[in-house]
Amino acid sequence: MKTKILFLAVALLALSASLQAQPKKVLFIGNSYTEVNNLPLLVQQVSESAGDRLEYQSNTPGGCRFLQHCTNQSMDLITQGGWDVVVLQEQSQLPSFPQSQVEVECFPYAQRLVDSIYAHNPDGEAMFYMTWGRKNGDRDNAQSFPVLGTYEGMDSMLYERYLYMARTFDASLCPVGRVWRYLRTTSPEIELYNSDGSHPSLMGSYAAACAFYTLIFHNSPRNISFNPGIDDHFADIIREAVQTVVFDTLSFWLRQTADTTHTDTIPSDTTHVDTSHTDTTVVGIRSLSSSSLFTLRLSPNPASRQVLVTVSPALSDCRAILSDLKGRQLRSVALTHGSALLPLHNLPAGVYIVSVLSPQAVYSSRIVVQ
Repeated sequence: MKTKILFLAVALLALSASLQAQPKKVLFIGNSYTEVNNLPLLVQQVSESAGDRLEYQSNTPGGCRFLQHCTNQSMDLITQGGWDVVVLQEQSQLPSFPQSQVEVECFPYAQRLVDSIYAHNPDGEAMFYMTWGRKNGDRDNAQSFPVLGTYEGMDSMLYERYLYMARTFDASLCPVGRVWRYLRTTSPEIELYNSDGSHPSLMGSYAAACAFYTLIFHNSPRNISFNPGIDDHFADIIREAVQTVVFDTLSFWLRQTADTTHTDTIPSDTTHVDTSHTDTTVVGIRSLSSSSLFTLRLSPNPASRQVLVTVSPALSDCRAILSDLKGRQLRSVALTHGSALLPLHNLPAGVYIVSVLSPQAVYSSRIVVQ
């Protein structure tokens, strides 16, 4: 009997070692934000330094959009199958544009790519690559959409849209933009941008690579020892930022199955989360220009007839907008002195998105309508 038990234990150890030895096969689909500094190679290098294996291919033509990826080599690579993870990065500005434009030019093609990933890679995972706002905002497009005039505004729009795509199309989300925002707040001495104020510096790409390692392998970035040639102190700060923003709230970013039985709390720029209330959703947001902590509160949640939307401290010139999971805006109300009642009557039961839009940023959370 002891011999059989020993044999079984050895066999199990061998099987475990074999499984661990299998590399993750990752396909990167995007454009220059993925190509600059060879992000896929950086992800492979940080993974190997942490004891994990990764093999990759990529298709990253400059400025390429999801629309174009649906008809170029990317679709051929997806349909070949065998991918554990397929990373999807949209053109850097498009997801931040007005809702009506994004609904036509972005969302349908994102869904087409994700659907193809799962059709040809049944054991695979689609993963959106959340990028960041430009260093000083998108001033050219701010003339027609003022929220883009600042980094904070553009970055918040990207966060909103990528989160929506991940939740709606059943994908994971690598929140690189959230890591950058945290670093801009806590360690402004780290230069994340290239000289153009748009593309990543080597430190910016390293932050992205550490975030991808964490999401792909579900492991702490503290395991990473690889440094691409940046200051060691800055490398430590970047890995700790990924630990705080990504690993400490890992389940939030991973692919989720739609669930209308509970409410979600969305991690903020500082991942401050309050989960002590069952009838209220609270989102903590720390301003980049001060130490103030802003909160978006929905009460009650779940709700049936109406919900009280409160932002504290009050933001000027802002509105609360209720949207369905397809991104269609259903209700809108101005916030007076930081609060307003948002009507919910005659809505089918389900999950909806409440967004508070101000000239500075966009804050959002989900509400369950009963």
